Amino acid sequence: MKTHFDELLDFPTVLNFKVMGVASDELPGLIIAELQKHTPGDYAPKIKPSSKGNYLSISVPVTVTSKEHIEKIYKTLNALEQVRYVL
Repeated sequence: MKTHFDELLDFPTVLNFKVMGVASDELPGLIIAELQKHTPGDYAPKIKPSSKGNYLSISVPVTVTSKEHIEKIYKTLNALEQVRYVL
């Protein structure tokens, strides 16, 4: 990834990751499990279903420590089969 997070942010900092994926009861748990691998902590995700209920939007604030840390989180969350977008 060719990002400029290191030029724009002072680390450590808290970023709000917004993950959109196929609606399922397992999705929030899968996202939290991936975050725990890279940044252990207590997470309180905000979950919002789409208007038709086909998708979930999950927002999770995460403390990140570097550009590489952010990129790793994006890659691992995007690798989940149910995930469609990570913002």
